[in-house]
Amino acid sequence: MESQRRGRRDRGLTAMDGAIALIAVLLIVQMWVLTASLESFLAGHREVVLPAAIASGVIFLGSWLLYRFLERVDREASDGD
Repeated sequence: MESQRRGRRDRGLTAMDGAIALIAVLLIVQMWVLTASLESFLAGHREVVLPAAIASGVIFLGSWLLYRFLERVDREASDGD
């Protein structure tokens, strides 16, 4: 029984580590998109605004979904204790 609980907790921690790493990468990409789009906008290229906003929204949605996944994994790992 104890080994099953420990295995579930280890899988949960591995999933959480991977999700946190992916969120960090997504946030770095989102900062890069913001920087590149702002630089282009200030250079007079107005056509980049809408695609950059859409890309940023998609990245935000992905990060939010990963956060919700982390909450669920944490809750499931805690229920086993």
